[in-house]
Amino acid sequence: MSSPIEDYGIIGNTYTAALVSREGSIDWLCLPRFDSESVFAALLGEPKHGRWLISPVDPLARVSRCYRGETGILETHFETPEGNTKIVDFMALSEEGEDQVDLIRLVYGEKGRVRMHTEIVLRFDYGRSVPWVRQHLGGPVAVAGPNAIQFITPVALRGTPDMTTVGEFTVEAGETVPFTMSWYPSHHRAFRYRDPYETLLGTETRWHDWSNHCTLQGPWREAIIRSLITLRMLTYRPTGGIVAALTTSLPEWIGSVRNWDYRFCWIRDATLTLYALLSSGYMNEARAWREWLMRAAAGHPSEMQIMYGLAGERRLTEYELPWLPGYGGSQPVRIGNAAHEQLQLECLWRADGRTACSQSLWARSQPLRLELAGQPA
Repeated sequence: MSSPIEDYGIIGNTYTAALVSREGSIDWLCLPRFDSESVFAALLGEPKHGRWLISPVDPLARVSRCYRGETGILETHFETPEGNTKIVDFMALSEEGEDQVDLIRLVYGEKGRVRMHTEIVLRFDYGRSVPWVRQHLGGPVAVAGPNAIQFITPVALRGTPDMTTVGEFTVEAGETVPFTMSWYPSHHRAFRYRDPYETLLGTETRWHDWSNHCTLQGPWREAIIRSLITLRMLTYRPTGGIVAALTTSLPEWIGSVRNWDYRFCWIRDATLTLYALLSSGYMNEARAWREWLMRAAAGHPSEMQIMYGLAGERRLTEYELPWLPGYGGSQPVRIGNAAHEQLQLECLWRADGRTACSQSLWARSQPLRLELAGQPA
């Protein structure tokens, strides 16, 4: 079984996001969008279904984690009898319209010398498709269907008979060992190399610039800004759509069959997220979501759905993946969500303790109206 879900950290680039375990393993990542097929799916199965591990050779290393300031950059610290090291994980915040996704991992030596190892299992199509891998430029390049991934690192990587890429290295105090993983469409001949250190500086600056727009202060600012950054990482920047979650098929309880795909935009859930962003000073995100909603819901009010895809897609066909054992053995693993065809009713608790039931598809009975900062949409 993968790590408990509460032990994962999130890194993202407002196009997609990855989950990083305390052990230094990236166990979930879909490329290039939240709702794309995964390349790492160990979260819903085993390491053989795709993951990227970087960790000390010592299995008893002490682990602690934190985010770097008010950013989405994750730092994982390892303490061993030999010395201390940290891994800085982040996804580059690329410019609008770019078709390349860069995931960067920097291994810093902080004290002594630490023996490290890495294990890369690339499995496209939700753990089913094994890519062709060959050496190219500074590391291996993997190709499968529409997907290509290029690794750049000074660490010598080699293949194993079970179609895994592995490597060993030692990091000493003051040293840094970089790893860059870049996804790009396989029909493109090459990718654009970016210096990992400059990319880290640029990404950190952009995160701080975004966080500084928060108008809330006081003793709870740290917790609030951390939640806002997470919500930002669940926003699909090209369209303004806000996904309910970056994962699929996590059960309501271990062994449950109630395993749904939440990588879509629910009108109800996104509205609550929008309210949190808007009340914290993020007007641009609110405007982008309003425009997304107006496009997604265009048509007769009776045709409005409770949920849509990242760009407003209406058909979210649901199907099952029998080759994945599921999180903690919870099957089936589902892709897509048949709830887009449902009429859902919600009951909200009122201040007087009574309940008020409302219809998600309120637009069935009245014209669409949305107000933003006092101005009618």
